[in-house]
Amino acid sequence: MMNAGGNKIQSCGVRVEVRGLHKSFNGDAVLRDINLDVAPGEVFVIMGPSGSGKSVLLKHIIGLERPDSGQILIAGESIEAPGVMERHRMAMVFQSGALLNSLTVGENVGLYLSEHRLKSETEIATIVAEKLSLVGLKGSEARNVSELSGGMKKRVSIARALVIEPELLLYDEPTSELDPLMSVTIAEEIVNLNERSRVTSIVVSHDRDLAFGIADRIALISEGRIITVGSASDVRACQNPVVQRFLNASFKHPHPVL
Repeated sequence: MMNAGGNKIQSCGVRVEVRGLHKSFNGDAVLRDINLDVAPGEVFVIMGPSGSGKSVLLKHIIGLERPDSGQILIAGESIEAPGVMERHRMAMVFQSGALLNSLTVGENVGLYLSEHRLKSETEIATIVAEKLSLVGLKGSEARNVSELSGGMKKRVSIARALVIEPELLLYDEPTSELDPLMSVTIAEEIVNLNERSRVTSIVVSHDRDLAFGIADRIALISEGRIITVGSASDVRACQNPVVQRFLNASFKHPHPVL
């Protein structure tokens, strides 16, 4: 991808800081004094049970929600300052994939570039092919979205996010509704993309295996509060009862299996 001067843009992660973030909806507190630091190029996982505030926090980081108080800093600048969101390339892979069924795979991936007329059709085709190849979907440009499995749709969504060469890439529950084998494939894609581009990756998930498999660091959030932050071994060793309940939750059959 080229900038206005014709020079190739290299992906490079940015620092993300969350300071004293509070958010309520209809009087119910969803985020309570959230403070986080994510280093450039880090894979940072925000983990916690459903309804704990993970996705709401992610939407604040990318600017889709505004806090009641507190701030988000990208590369040391508040996202509410003029021009900050335009200067720093950010993309989000939504839980649903958010693909358009009326478009082919290639048209979905290249949609941002074509809608904003940032490249010629030939250049867009080249970029789309490159990004699809990165996620293991080489040659799938002409396929209909309706033909794809859930895992393939996730990978198309990742390819679409990569088109802008992001400095910050956010994933909302990337393995939801996927079988265990495809979950492993998506986990590998996240790690491989991070290693190739050093993009800063923030992943929201309740999937414990995913979190411990890909994260440089993990934050565990419960009822809108950060309970602990650290490496996988740090989080496993945390003796906070909330952390231990989440990590050790398992189904125990009430009756003996004959």
